Amino acid sequence: MLRSWRGKLKLLLATVTLVILLSWLCVFVGSSEYGRSLLLSPCLGDQDLEREALASQVRKVEEENLQLRLQLSQSRAQAGAVEGSDGSQQWAASFEDGDAPGDDRSNRTGCPKQQMVQKCELLHVAIVCAGHNASRDVVTLVKSILFHRKNPLHFHLITDSVAQQILQTLFQSWIVPSVYVSFYNADDLKAEVSWIPNKHYSGIYGLMKLTLTKALPSNLSKVIVLDTDITFATDIAELWAVFGKFSDKQVIGLVENQSDWYLGNLWKNHKPWPALGRGFNTGVILLVLERLRRIGWEQMWRLMAEQELMSMLSTSLADQDIFNAVIKQSPVLVYKLPCFWNVQLSDHTLSEQCYSEVSDLKVIHWNSPKKLRVKNKHVEFFRNLYLTFLEYDGNLLRRELFGCASLPSPPRNQLQQALEDLNEDDPCYDFRRQHLMLHRIHLFFLQYEVLASPDPADVTLVAQLSMDRLQMLEAICKHWAGPISLALYMSDAEAQQFLRYAQGSEVLSNRRNVAYHIVYKEGQFYPVNLLRNVALTNAQTPYVFLTDIDFLPMYGLYDYLRNSIRQLELPQRKAALIVPAFETLHYRLTFPKSKAELLSMLDMGSLYTFRYHVWPKGHAPTDYAKWRTATVPYRVEWQPDFEPYVVVRRDCPQYDQRFVGFGWNKVSHIMELDAQEYELLVLPNAFMIHMPHAPSFDISKFRLSAGYRGCLQTLREEFHQDLSRRGLLMADREIIIQQDGIVENNSPLLRVPGCIVLFRSTILMSLHLSRLLGGMIRCSQYKMRTMACISLMQVLLCPRTEEMLGQVSVQATSFLLWSGIEQSVPVRYNSKRIIFINTTFTHIHFKEKCNQSCNTRHDSIKGF
Repeated sequence: MLRSWRGKLKLLLATVTLVILLSWLCVFVGSSEYGRSLLLSPCLGDQDLEREALASQVRKVEEENLQLRLQLSQSRAQAGAVEGSDGSQQWAASFEDGDAPGDDRSNRTGCPKQQMVQKCELLHVAIVCAGHNASRDVVTLVKSILFHRKNPLHFHLITDSVAQQILQTLFQSWIVPSVYVSFYNADDLKAEVSWIPNKHYSGIYGLMKLTLTKALPSNLSKVIVLDTDITFATDIAELWAVFGKFSDKQVIGLVENQSDWYLGNLWKNHKPWPALGRGFNTGVILLVLERLRRIGWEQMWRLMAEQELMSMLSTSLADQDIFNAVIKQSPVLVYKLPCFWNVQLSDHTLSEQCYSEVSDLKVIHWNSPKKLRVKNKHVEFFRNLYLTFLEYDGNLLRRELFGCASLPSPPRNQLQQALEDLNEDDPCYDFRRQHLMLHRIHLFFLQYEVLASPDPADVTLVAQLSMDRLQMLEAICKHWAGPISLALYMSDAEAQQFLRYAQGSEVLSNRRNVAYHIVYKEGQFYPVNLLRNVALTNAQTPYVFLTDIDFLPMYGLYDYLRNSIRQLELPQRKAALIVPAFETLHYRLTFPKSKAELLSMLDMGSLYTFRYHVWPKGHAPTDYAKWRTATVPYRVEWQPDFEPYVVVRRDCPQYDQRFVGFGWNKVSHIMELDAQEYELLVLPNAFMIHMPHAPSFDISKFRLSAGYRGCLQTLREEFHQDLSRRGLLMADREIIIQQDGIVENNSPLLRVPGCIVLFRSTILMSLHLSRLLGGMIRCSQYKMRTMACISLMQVLLCPRTEEMLGQVSVQATSFLLWSGIEQSVPVRYNSKRIIFINTTFTHIHFKEKCNQSCNTRHDSIKGF
């Protein structure tokens, strides 16, 4: 009996459920296009009435679609008319629209609303950046934007002096087409926000975005404002197109905050600033500047900040707190952006709701102090995306925007013209092209602290290196306590490896007086002299110690050099202090602590004078035999191929950048110093030791390639010619030479009894003849020093002797050789006038006679 009643009950329930489901199905089928339920006849009613109702609904939908098509065709026609008027093409950036407060939609067709952005429309981006670390972050942000962009860009950078120096050099050397950069001094804006107490780690610079209406040009109508810890995963033009969705009253576009910060109660006594709902995050902001100025934005945020600070005492999230307080009071000002325009990767956020697949991602915001170590389910994917741009080769972003005319760029135009002028059939084409390459340069890659009042005798160690010499850094820092300026030749990926290495090294991370300047790789040769010039130019002390990374200076050399600079009164002298160089063949060396220990090791054969067995001419003029017993600095004379390591003033001549790879890169610089009359003084108690290492790739090419060596010889000859040519330009004056001395305008009389001393106008010939004749005479580019008369006359009178196989003509040397002249004889020499007065050479006697080599020298002189 019980079972019978249970069966009947189940049947009744099933019948009732079926009736209810059929009734609801009929109701939903009759729903209207606006979502309102139609009152249909019962499902069991007349079928003809139902068909008529459905047919009427279909007709209405068709009519609506027809109207939509007409509107779409009209908008396209209008867009075509605009395109025809300005000659520019347009493209659409479509995306899902976000819900804005007060957004009244009269047509919900499900079709995404599209905004048009002109292909060549200039997009404006503002970024606040201060310090060394933020400058590195900006580079990654800019890379992600440039990777996706299809429009010209104008970056407006509000920076401190450090970031401006770094980023200005970077953009000038990057030369990206259709990218423009303007800098604004953050110090000028500090007074606007310095009165606001701020607990956020960004400090005063975290409040700068409040002042953009004042900081940016008055004719700039709208701008995208970004934090430095942003990474773009799409074209920024899509974000720019959102401006077209703003109502007349909306002036700020923001994404809702994805953490619970502004909801409060995160911990006991947690009291956030007032905010609308969850509040908004200011990592990505769209600002309509012209409207903000019109409504008095500056006064608005100031009054709100003053009012809230009376109870809050300080901001916790910098400008974000004040933006939210203003929006809380005036919600009509804000346009709510879809959350994928600012996926916030701080701990415990709702960021996972902003995307369901990779294509949904637009902008990633590393807004946690933990940055890449933040907790997120997909953090590994986001980290890899960030690292992709971090290590991406920035040279590949120097691409043209076809169809968009860019403003003239003199550096880029000059570089392009110089490259076009090169002869590709020239055997040395690769060398000349490398010389013209403009490398990206990132100065002060890590934190660097400059002394407020530097010592007038302070000296910076200057060197350059690549990744394969990185292991030398810690040893050099242990030997040299003073400031160091290093240029590192690396790829973008290698620069990040170096960053991790330096931050993980206890020795390097504790030093704040080491400046690392990254010169990014490009080309097939190592630009050694460019690197030296970068490190030299950015040294911050009056003096520099020009060395190489594979040398270890003696312990205490920093203090010894400063004392020597003071004792020798170097500020009043034009001198180069030579630090004698030695080498070891042992990878492990007990470094000598004094000169006495070094001499002992030298005698035992564990140390050698540098390159004595490979290139003795490079350091032989140092006179190591004299150095062993010297107790005071002594002067040495320049000789061909001399390349010592020296201490000079920071404003010394720069290295000649035509020399790339191996060979003549230091020799040319020492010759330049000598030509500009630098005294060469050897320090008696200083030394440095070269540590062994594998040969570089460039020295291997030099040894194996005859073409490489031939091009190096060509570059040497061109350097000689340029050196002489520059001297000619600086020596254009009338000179009177007398037997007992020289009178040159108002310069003092230099008296050398019984000798003739030549001065500036003959210096160029003398310099060249000195090289040709193996350094028989001593001269410099601008002014000859006093020398032995017999040595000078050997050069001048050798072609007049009977043993000479040929004579040097006036045209060949631009110089006349006279014997027994008793009157003044004018000679024209490249617009200079040389006058010999009462000159007699009859008392000069030769100690040497010319041999057969005079003929060769004669031919060389003709070439000059």
